[in-house]
Amino acid sequence: MHTSDTHPHVFRDRSFRLFFAARTVAVAGAAVTGVAMPVLVYDISRSPFLTSLSAAGTVLPYLVFGLVAGAVADRVNRRTVILCAQAVAAIALASIPAAQALGVLTAWHAVGVSICIGTCFVWFDAAAFGTLPALVGRQGIQSANSALWTAATLIDVAFPAIAGVLVASIGPAYALGADALAYVLAGLAMASIGVSFSVTPVAQKKPESGIARDVREGLAFLWHSPLLRALAGIGFMNSLTQGAVTALLVVYASERLGISTSSPAIGALWTAVSVGGVVGAVVLPRLPARWPVGAITIGALTIAPVVLLVVATTENAAVAIASLAAYSGCATVTILNGIGARQRLTPDHLQGRVNTTARMVAWGGSPVGALVVGAVAGRWDVGVAYLVVSACALVSALFAWLGALRTDPYPHR
Repeated sequence: MHTSDTHPHVFRDRSFRLFFAARTVAVAGAAVTGVAMPVLVYDISRSPFLTSLSAAGTVLPYLVFGLVAGAVADRVNRRTVILCAQAVAAIALASIPAAQALGVLTAWHAVGVSICIGTCFVWFDAAAFGTLPALVGRQGIQSANSALWTAATLIDVAFPAIAGVLVASIGPAYALGADALAYVLAGLAMASIGVSFSVTPVAQKKPESGIARDVREGLAFLWHSPLLRALAGIGFMNSLTQGAVTALLVVYASERLGISTSSPAIGALWTAVSVGGVVGAVVLPRLPARWPVGAITIGALTIAPVVLLVVATTENAAVAIASLAAYSGCATVTILNGIGARQRLTPDHLQGRVNTTARMVAWGGSPVGALVVGAVAGRWDVGVAYLVVSACALVSALFAWLGALRTDPYPHR
């Protein structure tokens, strides 16, 4: 085991500092792409459907490769998987400013790059799950995850506004070059880590069961637990509404609020979503002392359709931004509360498979929501699309009220 196993002060360890730097740079680059990509597609096509498809494209690959990637990443050299994923993502992103400079950039090219980035993330994510414990040891995992989560949260708050200024200054196509550079820097940092990315050497890994059997075992545990099954369904619906809301933010800002795609203010909507998420994450740890786990999720899901109805009907930018922040806070509470419940109820030897499976189910809602509202906005308008989103959130709340969440799974906390 690496020497970090002897203490939780992870930043004393050079390997973790490099890993942290790589992840922080990559998250910052992704925050720029999160604003620049939909602006680029919408500017080129003026199509709500293609704009939402570019958002869905970053998530769809997880549904295709997630289960297999998780099983494979534990059997091969994780460093190779991570570095290859980052290299391919950098090349794909760099192709956009290159095509723009040559005058051959199309909306479908940008959508294809979104799908490519999403595919690279699946394999990176699968390998990173096992890499962090190998770098910091058991005692350092909590500190390491806390540091990574805090950095990512701060970036999510600050960088949408920065990305809005960057997009307005040099254009969305060239702004995406910043994310390509971020992947290069992250890859260099990862390559500089001098220790193994696995506790057990690859040559000694001799799994007794096949990948298919491992996958089935995780699926079976998730399905046979009424609470985990309910949380998975709620996760899907929550992700569906999130995917729908974020996929049309550019269209909503332009057509509903009158914010130009060339204005730095375009990043304000993503900032509002990020700030709401931070508030939700900060508030959540205080809630279990007063309410059962199920009641917390039910409460958040009950508030969500109300604030989304405000988003769908208002034309006031300040009201819209505040409502988006409130919705994001509710969505974050739902997500983190579900993750915590799942971790507490799942045996240690099934944690990886059950949580990966649950993430796949949840993420499956995002592209569905993005594509549905993209089609609705294209047929009618973005206000009608967000009314549909509010209705979906209401269905999710009703599902929670009528399901297994009404029973506290931890009566002896």
